[in-house]
Amino acid sequence: MRKHAGMKPQDIAILLKLASLKEREWLMKDVAEQLKISLGEFSYSISRSVFAGLISEDKTIIMKPALIDFLQYGIRYVFPVRPAEMVKGIPTSHSAPPLNKEIRSTEPYVWKYAKGSVRGRAIQPLYAGAIEASLHDPEFYELLALTDAMRVGRVREQQMAIAEIKKRLDV
Repeated sequence: MRKHAGMKPQDIAILLKLASLKEREWLMKDVAEQLKISLGEFSYSISRSVFAGLISEDKTIIMKPALIDFLQYGIRYVFPVRPAEMVKGIPTSHSAPPLNKEIRSTEPYVWKYAKGSVRGRAIQPLYAGAIEASLHDPEFYELLALTDAMRVGRVREQQMAIAEIKKRLDV
């Protein structure tokens, strides 16, 4: 096993994806491909998550309460983000489903994407493949957008986001 050098942003994306699969069977190569992450990086990510106590030793069970704790109390410090320049892109955080149904804002947050339809303040995606993976998986897109609300949002947005994540992951 490699030396643990801390979590990486894609580790959170992988955990969210696996947790969202609930009891469905999954193969590492299939999930890695869906997330636009190399198989090697996926494997290292799983090992880091085992070491951190976010996945069981046998690599079959996501420790959802621990993941929720990390998202609620740690992600904004470990993987912080700040709104940047105005760009065209895909809505995220409070500007994306499901929070956009509850929160009205004059300042949309977006992932920079040339084919995007919304102009707003740029938010760096959690990992490099996030946009491409999200285009093919609406459920995963919403989990990443909710995670962005945890990273960049105000207290009310964070509370709403964590409640939605818990609901989606059956926690």
